Amino acid sequence: MIIPKIRHDWTEDEIAEIYTLPLPELIFRAQVCHHAFHAPDEVQGASLLNIKSGGCPDDCSYCPQSAHHDKGLNRTPLMSLGDVTAAAEKARMMGATRFCMGAAWRDVPGGSDFERVLILVRSVAALGLEVCCTMGMLDDSQAEALAAAGLTSYNHNLDTSPEFYGKIITTRTYEDRIRTLQRVRSAGISICCGGIIGMGESRRDRYLLLQQLASLQPHPESVPINLLVRIEGTPLANQGEIDVFDLVRMIACARILMPESIVRLSAGRLSLCDEAQALCFVAGANSIFLGEKLLTTLNPEVHNDQLLLDRLGMRLRSASGDKLQSETSHRD
Repeated sequence: MIIPKIRHDWTEDEIAEIYTLPLPELIFRAQVCHHAFHAPDEVQGASLLNIKSGGCPDDCSYCPQSAHHDKGLNRTPLMSLGDVTAAAEKARMMGATRFCMGAAWRDVPGGSDFERVLILVRSVAALGLEVCCTMGMLDDSQAEALAAAGLTSYNHNLDTSPEFYGKIITTRTYEDRIRTLQRVRSAGISICCGGIIGMGESRRDRYLLLQQLASLQPHPESVPINLLVRIEGTPLANQGEIDVFDLVRMIACARILMPESIVRLSAGRLSLCDEAQALCFVAGANSIFLGEKLLTTLNPEVHNDQLLLDRLGMRLRSASGDKLQSETSHRD
């Protein structure tokens, strides 16, 4: 097998040419990359817990946690160590090997709240899980402290292209996001960074988002591709649906441009039929979130995920790399 070359200099024209290939050819190219770097029948299970919700001062148009929206989520304090540890243990029992904690902050706070976050990271890491956090912008010392506590990865999405970004968020700049990613990388923490489609962006905005992600050196270890979940009370609540094949194309392009990365089929999965999810896996997605809820949106039930993977002859990746048996795979 020819091993695809890792590049960081993809041009917009090259990305546009790939994105608009006939779908069978696009998926074939994505499959070549997928087989070169990943087990094609393996999917990583992750779990996402909202450890502090509501009241965020950012005005992200898609997010119900923003204090700018009339029907934003009620504020809740940082969860207790016992509750978070119990959730992490439950996630591990479901087959997750990565546990993600999200907090609705614009900037990671200092003081006692940050010290509690460090305790949560150490406790989850002690369970043998990969630990990811998404908590907004942070400074160099906070990134270093998180790394020392055992944080595996930090999620900080670019969301969309630099050109379309200002139509979605006005309280934080694209450069702010890039600087946060640089601080995370400098601290030795891996990066989880992707975007959202279906917010009213053009195809060109998708090309430019992919170009931004693929220009990071090294590429993000994890690239979540999110489908907008339209939530009442947010400015994007009435945004129209997009063609599911655009989601497939986005995943396939991410796989081709960043072949070593884990591509996560993330928010919006509940709106996809089994066949659409299967096509996303064929296009190169190799991670899903397990559990009935992400930060603020619903997610397929774990039993349904197990049934689908079993029907496809696929498996959840275990921490040791051995096959995890689904409940439906125990047959006479």
